[in-house]
Amino acid sequence: MSVGKKGADGNGAADRVNALLAPGDVLRRWWADRTRVQKWGVGLLAFGALALLPLYTPHFLDTPGISFGGTMAQFAMVAIIAIGLNVVVGQAGLLDLGYVGFYAVGAYTVALLTSPESPWNQVGVSKFFSTDWAWLACVPIAMAITALTGLILGTPTLRLRGDYLAIVTLGFGEIIRLMADNLSDITNGPRGLNQVAYPRLGTSEELPNGVFSSANSSGDANYGTWWFWLGLALIVGILLLVGNLERSRVGRAWIAVREDEDAAEIMGVPTFRFKLWAFVIGAAVGGLSGALYAGQVQYVAPPTFNIINSMLFLCAVVLGGQGNKLGVVFGAFVIVYLPNRLLGVELFGINLGDLKYLFFGLALVVLMIFRPQGLFPVRAQLLAYGKSARKLLRGADEQAPV
Repeated sequence: MSVGKKGADGNGAADRVNALLAPGDVLRRWWADRTRVQKWGVGLLAFGALALLPLYTPHFLDTPGISFGGTMAQFAMVAIIAIGLNVVVGQAGLLDLGYVGFYAVGAYTVALLTSPESPWNQVGVSKFFSTDWAWLACVPIAMAITALTGLILGTPTLRLRGDYLAIVTLGFGEIIRLMADNLSDITNGPRGLNQVAYPRLGTSEELPNGVFSSANSSGDANYGTWWFWLGLALIVGILLLVGNLERSRVGRAWIAVREDEDAAEIMGVPTFRFKLWAFVIGAAVGGLSGALYAGQVQYVAPPTFNIINSMLFLCAVVLGGQGNKLGVVFGAFVIVYLPNRLLGVELFGINLGDLKYLFFGLALVVLMIFRPQGLFPVRAQLLAYGKSARKLLRGADEQAPV
């Protein structure tokens, strides 16, 4: 009887603890208890439902002041940035305040190679790229150049730590923006580069330039929706790549560097090499997002790549939960959706959409006080041989005497 009472009391205490947990913790624990097959099934259903949102938008989720498809396209782009920045900040523990510089390098690479206003334009009959496939051909080039930029920046600077590294990366982001603003002969200066290439797919009599063209602006399946679907496919691919890296030797080294770089160095981890890996991979993902932005907007100008946007990207990572891939995707959704949802909504004569920085600042202050690890903090778990270890522990628990 005493054993039964003890078990009942234990379950009651566990229920009380679970009731006090934040929704993010409950969801995280539920997700951790699922098998790999169940996780894949839930993931496919979730991303399938997400892909259908622009076509079947719930009334409470719609953005009345702007196209919901365009909002979701912007969300996909920022989500890719957040995943890349999460590799640098969340997994390797490197404070990067100038990540917008990699975003700018990717966008300007596509713009310089495809815009008719660029002296390096390579699109046309006698040029290197065909009109239909110019954007797609420039995407891997943009990623390669951005990764090289990350290598060049990271090699001399990643021996710095903390605030010093943050200041250096902040300076890098500003240098890229100022170069784009002042190199008028190449980047067209503040006027920017127009008519950037985009995918010419799904051409028809009604849409001679394809479904990704800005001319496809009517209906739910407009050009914003198509860009969102393309971005969503890229998000899935990047999540799979980053997930495999997390479970590899590289991911374990990143965690060791993040937790205690000196201890990792003493234990034989080549910390500089793995920090450089994180920087280069994060830069390449940022370049991919920049290429996506250039094709979607078809216009690239320096004001887009200011320090405020860099802070917003970092805000998405902090809000979602540093180190959690899906958490930063949710953070990116909040960063993009909230201003668009409040666009045109007035309170006491004030447009709430113009107060987005105030809302994000308040959200960060509240989050740092009550939940500094983010809405969906990363779950500490055994990365190497984790499944085998759990089986051994469960077997030992079952064989233990009562």
